[in-house]
Amino acid sequence: MGTITKIKEEFSFIRGNFLILVLSWILMDFVNEMPGTYYGLFVKKVLGGDEFILGLIMFASFIALASVQFPGGYLADKYGRKWLISTMTFGVALSYLLYALAQSWEWILVGAVIANLCLIYQPALFAMVADSLPPEKRGLGFSIINLITSVSTTPAPLIAGVLFLNFGLEGSMRICYFLVVAFYLAAAIIRLRLRESIQTEEKVDLRGLLKAYPASLKESVRVWKKVPRSRFFLFIANLILMFSLTMGQSFFVLYAVEVLHIPEFYWSLILTALFITMIVASLPIGKIIDRFGRKKPLITAYLLLVPAILLIVYGDLIRLFIAFPLTGIAQLLFFSASAALGADLVPKEQRGKVQGFSSFFNYIFMALGNLIGGFLYKNISPQLPFLIPLAFVPIELAIVLFLVKEPAEKEA
Repeated sequence: MGTITKIKEEFSFIRGNFLILVLSWILMDFVNEMPGTYYGLFVKKVLGGDEFILGLIMFASFIALASVQFPGGYLADKYGRKWLISTMTFGVALSYLLYALAQSWEWILVGAVIANLCLIYQPALFAMVADSLPPEKRGLGFSIINLITSVSTTPAPLIAGVLFLNFGLEGSMRICYFLVVAFYLAAAIIRLRLRESIQTEEKVDLRGLLKAYPASLKESVRVWKKVPRSRFFLFIANLILMFSLTMGQSFFVLYAVEVLHIPEFYWSLILTALFITMIVASLPIGKIIDRFGRKKPLITAYLLLVPAILLIVYGDLIRLFIAFPLTGIAQLLFFSASAALGADLVPKEQRGKVQGFSSFFNYIFMALGNLIGGFLYKNISPQLPFLIPLAFVPIELAIVLFLVKEPAEKEA
């Protein structure tokens, strides 16, 4: 068998819905990282916010996102995935007009809440991806998603840095947010070509949507009786990790620029190094996950976080160039292995509800993490939000080692 034939066979699953989603992610991820590069500085120096306000905005964002996870999962399984994904992507796109036109941090707060309410499609999106990947290719498939994200975002920090040098902080950020609106609208149009991935006799009833919340809540709780206990323990381990890591995630750029005294343009280079590392590592990590199982890469991810966090907290320019690529490898291992294992454990008809339940509590705890992190950063110590996650690593390791089991037979 020739090399080209082998490559075609290896990646033959990249078609249909998966290909459409990949194309839309390329557009969205590329442009999203541009304003993300200097977001914290924009809110603080242009819109009058501070570290606590940054935490508050993220708190409100995750509360809004959490509030739509139960109905999102329920609606994805009841009415199908396509209509929810394609419709709500337009809403997310238009919400970024508030960012582009913002006169104070309150505009960002409102825009963030609207954008995250529109992300009611997230459980449907995850379910459609899982539906589209054959079990033996899930590790590779989720790694390709990470690869596409990394490839498309790699030039974004550099472009943001060049815009910063030419238009200043405010001008460059407004340009970036108008680009976000345009690219997200293009992605929404592409997603109109998605095909439904489950069979359902139900037709979308707009009058019944409001009544769906109580039913969705009940069904999302009951679903844990229908899936292996390992999936619940995996959810607990992920919940602890996401809660602890979000304490510091909003403050990386502020910490680097204001505490470690890294020049703003060099920050864009550090992020570029992160994304390049993720590009190089994505496919090998996916193959490792499919060949050697999901748990070992997951455990490795937890262990890598320890040196990465310490290098950031006690960093300088060289240490940050080491720490962020290390963080990228940990991120690839964690998200690809966790997503693949979650799909292995849950039947197709229950994935929307499981994802909705998991995402709801993840986002609630991430909201709390951001609020607590903002308070700690501003009032006690800027290092504390980054150091607290280290205390949770032994707990996460113990749960995955002793309570999470890989299934003998993977769900389709």
